[in-house]
Amino acid sequence: MLSDKDLDLIFREARSFSTWSDRKVSEVTLQAIYDLMRWGPTSANCSPARLVFLASDEARERIKPHLSPGNMDKVMTAPVTAIIASDSKFYDRIPELLPHNPDAREWFSGDEKLAAETAFRNSTLQGGYFIIAARALGLDCGPMSGFNPDGVNAEFFPEGQVKANFICALGYGKPEDLFPRSPRLGFDDACQIL
Repeated sequence: MLSDKDLDLIFREARSFSTWSDRKVSEVTLQAIYDLMRWGPTSANCSPARLVFLASDEARERIKPHLSPGNMDKVMTAPVTAIIASDSKFYDRIPELLPHNPDAREWFSGDEKLAAETAFRNSTLQGGYFIIAARALGLDCGPMSGFNPDGVNAEFFPEGQVKANFICALGYGKPEDLFPRSPRLGFDDACQIL
């Protein structure tokens, strides 16, 4: 079981950051994030998330025209921004990823609607695992959806098979720039036990 300190790091005291220190994020750390997140469960182990890490000034310039104005500085000053995307043909890897039932590929390959829903839902799950992994490794995150997905897809995924889900700035945030934490819904407001 994780300690309270660990849970604070990942959830209770973790914040979404918009401003960043100059401290770099290493490629080794980016690999470690992926190596943790990939173990989270997905439907039929389909693992549709595909990540692009924008770690250079040139890469950030490529996404800049597709960002909403409110997210421009968050991305352009972050040491790294990840595009969390989904592979619409994730099912082609199912024989490898679900070796005890390789025929599960057919569940999705013949049903475009089911495949699209599965890719989006499970890449979103994997994006959540990504944030938890990054926080567990001591990074701060700034997840956001304020961007033009068509523009990002054309720029980074022109073949059309992979589509952006959301983006997440990564680095070491500046806590002095945070505003007071916003409240969250309590259990009784958001949950039912039937």
